[in-house]
Amino acid sequence: MRSKLFVPASRPELYAKALAGQADSLSFDLEDSVAADRKDEARQQLAQWLASPEAQATEKTLIVRVNAMDTPYFLADVRAVARPGLQMLNLPKAEDVEQIREAARVLAEAESANGVTQPIRLLLNIESPRALRCAADLAAADPRVAGLQLGLGDLFEPLGIARREPSAVKQAMFTLRLAAGEAGVFAYDSAFADIRDAEGFQAEAELARRLGFLGKSCIHPSQVALANAAFRPSDEEIAHAVRVVEAARDADARGVGAYVVDGKMIDPPFVRRAEAIVETAKRSGLLPL
Repeated sequence: MRSKLFVPASRPELYAKALAGQADSLSFDLEDSVAADRKDEARQQLAQWLASPEAQATEKTLIVRVNAMDTPYFLADVRAVARPGLQMLNLPKAEDVEQIREAARVLAEAESANGVTQPIRLLLNIESPRALRCAADLAAADPRVAGLQLGLGDLFEPLGIARREPSAVKQAMFTLRLAAGEAGVFAYDSAFADIRDAEGFQAEAELARRLGFLGKSCIHPSQVALANAAFRPSDEEIAHAVRVVEAARDADARGVGAYVVDGKMIDPPFVRRAEAIVETAKRSGLLPL
C-alpha cells in the first residue's frame, strides 16, 4: 500500500477513473470533502458502487473514511459501507480507547447485517496531541486496528506549528512510528496539501520510508507516482530480502535462531522486515506472486 489516493465520495464520476489509476489503495471520503447537505447522497452513491462488479473485482485496497463518531453521520456511514470487498474503515479523530472499541462493535454489527464474512479492519487517524500521546494504546484497543495514520495538518494547525517545519514533521512521524511498532500495526504517512510541490512531497515520502512507514496519502493523482517510487524497494533490497526469507525458512527447519546473510546477523525483526519487502515487491510486480 505504497500510495493511497483520496477520492471524494460526493464525486462518483471519479470512482472509475481512480480505480483505473496506479494507486495501490483508494480512500473514499465521506467526511471533510462532503458538505452536510450531501452526506446522505454521497453515502448512498458510494455504497452502491462498492457493490458493483468493478469494485468487487479490483485488487486495490478499498478504504472508506467515515465521519467521526461524535457526528450524527457515523452510524449511517458504517451501516452503508460495511460491504463485502471493503478492506478498511478509516476512523477520523480517534482519541479514546473505548471509542475505538465501540467503533469495532458497530462495525461488527454492520458486517453481520450486510453479509460480510471477511472482517473489515480499522485505520485510525491520529490528529491531535492527545491522540499522538496515546497512539499505542489506541492501536491496541481492538484486534481490528490495522494501522495508524498521521494527520499533520489537523495536528499542527491548532498549535500554531507550521505544517512544513522539518523538525516538527520528523518528530511527529518518529513518535507515531514508535507507537505503531509498540502496538504491532503499520504506520501510514500524512497527506501533503501543495500539489504543485512535487519535490516537497517526494522528500516527505522518502523520509516516511526511512522511518518505516508503509506508504503515503495522496490528495491528487499526480502524487501517486511519486509515492509509488518513494516506497518502491530497490533491486538490492529485494534481492537481500529474498535471501533473508529463504535463509529464515532453512534456519527454522534446522532450529537455528540467528544466522548470517550477506555478512549481516539476522534474527526475527530482520526477517519480518524482509518479508514485508518481499510482499511489497510482489504487489508491485517486481517479483512473481
